[in-house]
Amino acid sequence: MQAFSLKSHWLWMLLAGVIMATSSFTWQAMAQNSGGKALVLNIEGAIGPATKDYFGRGLRRAQEQNSDLVIVELNTPGGLVETTRDMIQAMLNSETPVVMYVSPSGARAASAGTYLLYGSHVAAMAPATHLGSATPVQMVGSGVASGEEDTDEGDAKESEREGSAMDRKVLEDAVSFIRGLAERHGRNADWAEEAVRDAVNLTANQALEQNVIDVVAKDIDDLLAQLDGMTVVMKRGDVTLATENLIVERFDPDWRTQLLSLITNPNIAYFLMIIGFYGLIFELSSPGSLFPGTIGVISLLLALFAFQVLPINYAGLALVLVGLILMVGEALLPSFGILGAGGIVAFVLGSVMLMDAEYLAISLPLIGGVALLSASLMLWTLTRFATLRRRPVHSGAEQLIGAHAVALDDFNIQGHVRLHGERWNAVCDVPVKQGDTLKVVRLDGLTVHVTPS
Repeated sequence: MQAFSLKSHWLWMLLAGVIMATSSFTWQAMAQNSGGKALVLNIEGAIGPATKDYFGRGLRRAQEQNSDLVIVELNTPGGLVETTRDMIQAMLNSETPVVMYVSPSGARAASAGTYLLYGSHVAAMAPATHLGSATPVQMVGSGVASGEEDTDEGDAKESEREGSAMDRKVLEDAVSFIRGLAERHGRNADWAEEAVRDAVNLTANQALEQNVIDVVAKDIDDLLAQLDGMTVVMKRGDVTLATENLIVERFDPDWRTQLLSLITNPNIAYFLMIIGFYGLIFELSSPGSLFPGTIGVISLLLALFAFQVLPINYAGLALVLVGLILMVGEALLPSFGILGAGGIVAFVLGSVMLMDAEYLAISLPLIGGVALLSASLMLWTLTRFATLRRRPVHSGAEQLIGAHAVALDDFNIQGHVRLHGERWNAVCDVPVKQGDTLKVVRLDGLTVHVTPS
């Protein structure tokens, strides 16, 4: 009986421990759930396709896990207009409030970054940061079209007016866009227009004083403390933020974002295109090697993917391809430099024109290096071709001219000689003795014309 009581005692203690552990775990989970969650993203560098993909995945993740807030740490010099518009549209339609937070100290939200701040539900900045310079740099159609020269003064003025009209359309569109964002979130629309028209800038404290942003916070904790109780304008209406006990979770760029960012770098995409083109050329010139062809196909496919999402100038792309084709044509059908020179000119011009955006330009040293390498290959091909043409013939009937033969018998006019180990019919204008050394001057079918050497 005493043994049974002892067992019961230990059984009750074990059961109590399990209940306490379960209760503790449940209490922690409830505390976490009651506190909610803030998802923190990090955007640094130029705004491009990789940024848009990462931002979209962050918003979807926040919605899937019912996050109360999305905080985007922002540090950018600007970026692509269409990509920025797509990101702002995603923010405006998000079910989760989005805070654009320019940080750390020393960061900036220039150009496209200013639009992102105005499009966010909450605009925040760290001390010693700034925003502004939101003028659209890439004015479409300004000036005369590339490759054309208007000799007629009237045509030149007409083209200038058309270019100015297009510039005004781009500028006014940007002004209307940023004013609409400012009015939606109750921010300073007049300064927003000034930032677009005159490229003005503000520091964090100045922006707060002029109602351009909502908060100046030194870090994430300070930001969450200031946001608690703030009302923001969402798609579904006004929402009051409760950020007091939010648990911060970071969602940093993963390998996919980094790979997409690498591929869509204009310099990398351009280099992949060159590798792909030359890889295919080497494979076609020596079939069966496989390695150049495999590398070429993979590189070309990656380059085509990058060009699909990058703002490329198709006239520039066409010039690059024409230039490469002309240089390859020079190597296969030497024209003493005519095709090659034209190819290099077309290649360089096309490379400079290829990217149609300020923040996604191809490095000029890279263009120069590739052009120099292509020119060197072309020059090597021409030099080798010229050397081969000057080299004596070592096969065929032509190589017999000038060769030495030995008379096999005495003959006058017609006889026989040994030439390159073979017996040939021979004709000579002077009498020949057996064993005489003769020189071949002409070939007539299977008969050689010789003279004494």
